[in-house]
Amino acid sequence: MSLHISTASRLNSVEEYYFSTKLKQIAQFKAEGIPVINIGIGSPDLAPSQKTIDALTAAAANPNNHAYQGYQGIPALRKAFADFYATHYQVALNPDSEVLPLMGSKEGIMHIAMAYLEAGDETLIPNPGYPTYQAACALAGAKVLTYELSEKTGWLPDLKALELRDLSKVKIMWVNYPHMPTGAKADHVFFDELREFALKHSILIVNDNPYSFILNDKPISMLSVPGMMEVGIELNSLSKSHNMAGWRIGALLGKSEFLNPVLKFKSNMDSGMFLPLQEAAAKALEADVSWFENQNLLYQSRQKLVFHLMDLLGCRYDPAQTGMFVWAKVPDEYPSGYALSDKILAENAVFITPGGIFGSQGNGYIRISLCAKEKVFQEAIERINTHSNGK
Repeated sequence: MSLHISTASRLNSVEEYYFSTKLKQIAQFKAEGIPVINIGIGSPDLAPSQKTIDALTAAAANPNNHAYQGYQGIPALRKAFADFYATHYQVALNPDSEVLPLMGSKEGIMHIAMAYLEAGDETLIPNPGYPTYQAACALAGAKVLTYELSEKTGWLPDLKALELRDLSKVKIMWVNYPHMPTGAKADHVFFDELREFALKHSILIVNDNPYSFILNDKPISMLSVPGMMEVGIELNSLSKSHNMAGWRIGALLGKSEFLNPVLKFKSNMDSGMFLPLQEAAAKALEADVSWFENQNLLYQSRQKLVFHLMDLLGCRYDPAQTGMFVWAKVPDEYPSGYALSDKILAENAVFITPGGIFGSQGNGYIRISLCAKEKVFQEAIERINTHSNGK
C-alpha cells in the first residue's frame, strides 16, 4: 500500500508546459520509426563564441572554482552586463547595485512574481505572450488579467483602452519587446507612453528583452527611455543573443530599490551560479556588433526558407518581423493554428507551434522557429511538397 499525498492547490492554476507534453508525443513518433522534424521550439542550434567556450574550459579546470558563489554574481559579470548595456543600448547602470545576474531570465520571472505579488494583487500579461508570465503570477497567488494584442495595433497594447479598466489592484505589467511570438518591435515613443501610463497608475513595468539582437538592426532597451528606470525593470538573457540557452544565464536590470526585493527572495532559493559559467558569460558579453551581424546572416537565410514554407501552407506573415521565429496567420479554411499544426504533424511528421498556446489572440496563427539548419527546413519543404512523412 502506498501513500496518497495531495498536491498544493496552487498547482491547479497551472498546467504542464505545452512543449513538455508535445516533446513526449514527438518522442513517441520517433519510437515508432517516424522521423519527426521539430521546427517549433526556439532552442538555438548555434554555438557560443570560441572565446566563451575557452573561458569556460579554463575556469572549470581550476580546482578552486567549484565552491558556492555569492547571490549577486561576481563583480566581473555584473560589470560585463553594465558595459554591454552602455555599449549596445546606451544605458548607464551601476554594476554594484543595478545589475542582478540570474540563472536564466525564466528564473527571474518567477522571482519577480514571488517578490512582488500575492493574493489580492492583480497583474497584466500580454495575450498572446510567453506562458510563463501567467504561470509565475498565478503560482504567486495573484489574479492574472490579460491585455489583448492584435495585428491592427502592431501587436502593441492599447494603453487608452487599458485605462478604461479598473487598474487599482494591478501591481505589475509584463511587456516583451521585441515580442515573442509575433516578432513585433516597440520604439522609444511607445516606451515613453508606457512610462506615463505606469506613473499614472502606480504600476511596475517589467520588460522581457531577450530577442533584441536577432534580425533587428536597431536593438533598444526600455531603460534607455528617460525616466523609465523610475517605473520599470528589464530582464535580459544570453540564451538567444549568444547561443547559450542551456547555460541558464540572464540578468535583471534596474534601480536597486526594485532589484533588492528580488534578491531577497532569490537568496533563499539558490546558492549562487557556477563560477566558470559566470566568467565565461562575462567573456561572451564582450562580443562586438560583428558577432550579431554574422549570426543574423544565418538567420536571414533560414528565414527565407521559412517564408517559402509558410507560402506553401498558404499562411500570411509580416516579412519585417524580428526575433528567431516566423509568426503567420493560417488560411481561413483552418479553424485554428492547432488544426494546421496537427495536420502537418500527422501527415508530414513536421512539428510547428500553434499560436494558441500563447493565448486566445494567437488562435489563428502558427509559429516556426529559425533554430534549425537550412537542410532541415529544406526537408520540411520537400515533405509538404510531396505529401510525405519522411519514412
